[in-house]
Amino acid sequence: MINLQDKLIISNNGQGMYEITNNVHNWIIKNNIIKGQLNLFIQHTSASLTIMENASPDVLEDINSFFQKIVPEDSSLYKHGHGEGKDDMPAHIKSMLTQTSLTIPIDNKKMHLGTWQGIYLIEHRYSQYQRKIIISYVGE
Repeated sequence: MINLQDKLIISNNGQGMYEITNNVHNWIIKNNIIKGQLNLFIQHTSASLTIMENASPDVLEDINSFFQKIVPEDSSLYKHGHGEGKDDMPAHIKSMLTQTSLTIPIDNKKMHLGTWQGIYLIEHRYSQYQRKIIISYVGE
């Protein structure tokens, strides 16, 4: 049984969805991961993780538009965040509606993702950030 834990640092350019599938794949190859379970956990409350279609950029644009509609960026609606920008409290809500961790099965050094699936960091704030993702592995 092998247990590994590491940290991925992902830089972004502000609000949007950033595919990190290759970052995770490179970590698997670097660590000679063969078979087991991979867990990703983001250490932030205004960003999140998801597995989403990676074939059409329209999907990502539609998701961003949808979030703008269901979580208004109007600071008068929220008690928190008046000094932190109009995107702060909406970012926390969006993070709550999505995921902070993902579990992905690994077999033969490959992630068992579907044909059109990719791993994404979702940045909910407008500013650029470096986000920390804890990557844990248990397996052979």
